[in-house]
Amino acid sequence: MQVLIALVLSMLMARSASAETIYVSNEQDNTVAVVDGATMTLQDTIEVGRRPRGMALSIDKKTLFVAEGDDNRIDMIDLARRQVVGRLPSGADPEFFVVHPDGKRLFVANENDNLVSVVDIAAAKVVGTVDVGVEPEGIAVSPDGRTVACTSETTSMVHLIDAATLELIDNLLIDTRPRAAAFSPDGKQLWVSSEIRGTATVFDAATRAQTGKIEFEVPGIRREGVQAVGIVMSRDGANAYVALGPANRIAEVDTKTLAVRRLYLVGQRPWHVALSDDQKRLISANGNSGDISFIDLENQEVVKSLPVGRGPWSVVIGP
Repeated sequence: MQVLIALVLSMLMARSASAETIYVSNEQDNTVAVVDGATMTLQDTIEVGRRPRGMALSIDKKTLFVAEGDDNRIDMIDLARRQVVGRLPSGADPEFFVVHPDGKRLFVANENDNLVSVVDIAAAKVVGTVDVGVEPEGIAVSPDGRTVACTSETTSMVHLIDAATLELIDNLLIDTRPRAAAFSPDGKQLWVSSEIRGTATVFDAATRAQTGKIEFEVPGIRREGVQAVGIVMSRDGANAYVALGPANRIAEVDTKTLAVRRLYLVGQRPWHVALSDDQKRLISANGNSGDISFIDLENQEVVKSLPVGRGPWSVVIGP
């Protein structure tokens, strides 16, 4: 009986994993790698524009949007056909972007122009811009869709934008060279990573007051080698996972205590991370080693590294 139960559970887990596909942008190959979640194998590569970086799924999860930094556009990939089927204007040098919860707009960080561009997906045109600091990169939208946060690397700020009026609400100082921003699932917190300082700063999203800071440390690695970049939060808001760049680690953080629970050794120079739908697996895109790492969160171990191309930067998990 125990053997039968174990077999059934194994089959259910396999079905869950097989329903997922992992997409990775390779900024040096100008491709998006397609990885089967169940077998952890490379299935396909899709040719896209030059220097693909940020990616996001459409609300219906049928389309993958890819920012092409050197082509000043957003490519639209039909996931069923695995082909680029459309292009959207994005403003100059789109670095990262988010899909608004209404499913109708993209908010794009334009690194070269110091702007956030707002793209109407159906109309395929830029319908508004917001002036922000120098070298905007990280961008996030609150769960209720009211607020967009954008980091500016050189200005060392996170800018808060009213998503309806496109007015700048506030500018918050942050540690040197902020990269990623992420709202907690309940919308009460805003997290921002600092690459140079190796920190993540936590703000109260309502009052905009700083409520905490995590200073990442990795034994045996000098302070300047620990550089916080990509952030993802678990669906229940209990955990945050932060990529630590040249430290070759992913930090798991308790969001209540802000304590680092553990560090996972992954490939070289992880940029961004993504959580599987069942929240049991974490995938990191490792820019310098050309691979992705699969982290089993239940067993707290890295189970595989898979080569996917040159310069993996962003990772998205879809159906």
